[in-house]
Amino acid sequence: MAPSTLYILLGILGLGILIILIWRFASRRQELPCPSWLGWMVEMDNPFTNVNRAATIIEHLGLKPGARVLDAGCGPGRLTMPLAVAVGPEGQVLALDIQEEMLSLTRDKVQTAGLDNVQFIQANLGEGKLPSEYFDYAVMVTVLGEIPDQASALQEIYRTLKPGGILLVTEVIFDPHFQNQKTVIELVKAVGFREKDMFGRKLAYTLHFQKS
Repeated sequence: MAPSTLYILLGILGLGILIILIWRFASRRQELPCPSWLGWMVEMDNPFTNVNRAATIIEHLGLKPGARVLDAGCGPGRLTMPLAVAVGPEGQVLALDIQEEMLSLTRDKVQTAGLDNVQFIQANLGEGKLPSEYFDYAVMVTVLGEIPDQASALQEIYRTLKPGGILLVTEVIFDPHFQNQKTVIELVKAVGFREKDMFGRKLAYTLHFQKS
């Protein structure tokens, strides 16, 4: 690798770290969901960890055709698209996000791909807009830390899942809103879920919880 290329890569890495640190510091003072203009960065599978890659998440879930999945905090649709493919035309994915700009990015991709099993809703988790005992799975990938009222959000997810339904929570240290495992487990179990599976390591992990 040429020295100039190495310097460019190191510069990009340094800039990314700086953005994460500033974002994490600012997020402690106010709600700061990932802005739509950074959607390109959210869409990329992290090259430093495998656990939050879309293919890995879907493999661990073991989705079956016909399943109903809530993509909570879908962002620009990094998970929405492969989830829709995995559940097939007889299944359904509901892409939920607080930002209409993110939903628009996802909607454009879905339409371009010709998928007709994805629906969209602009809402905060916890507002009570989701149907009861409707979904088989709910997916939260680097989202939990962005939610101010986490208890209400998790209560709504518990309500909207069918008995035996699975909640997936993925967290990676590179995310400005990173939540450690102990915090996540305490929050999720407090609303009635039981811990089922864990994948990854301490600083980059996926947890599966099951509704009783």
